[in-house]
Amino acid sequence: MLCQECGVKPATLHFTKIVNGEKTEFHICESCAREKGELIPGTSGGFSIHSLLSGLLDLEGAGKGKNAAAQTVQSLKCENCGMTYSQFSKLGRFGCSSCYKYFDSTLDPLFRRVHGSTAHVGKLPKRAGAKIMCKRQIDELKQELLHSIAQEEFETAAELRDQIRQLEKEMPQE
Repeated sequence: MLCQECGVKPATLHFTKIVNGEKTEFHICESCAREKGELIPGTSGGFSIHSLLSGLLDLEGAGKGKNAAAQTVQSLKCENCGMTYSQFSKLGRFGCSSCYKYFDSTLDPLFRRVHGSTAHVGKLPKRAGAKIMCKRQIDELKQELLHSIAQEEFETAAELRDQIRQLEKEMPQE
């Protein structure tokens, strides 16, 4: 696909802008994008997934004496490749597979903030996902059951137990 501006160079940047519900697509080359003043990913003025990750990690003031916990996080280091947490926050990727183990305590809060959970749930197809949806509902009811028991709400707990048993009986088989 050729650039929509110059019509000569191949389009390497593809933008989709949505303004007031109106969708506009642009397919332009890098030099035309610079002329138009568009932010180009990977350049100094462009959007970077690494800067997004750094913002989510909230590291801007972490190493500047804000609190002891932030300094402890900054001092984390992978014993396999030597990457520090500070380096990870700037690069946006780990140095080796062992980094996941060494930075584990900092990843769960990040995943919760980004995804809302630490467990991947994904989307389910309507036809084939009935069993998984039923399992999820049972899991939610079991959590409510544990909470009810902890609060000594035994009547509610008994109702939840019965709902769980009913769902387990009705669970679709594959």
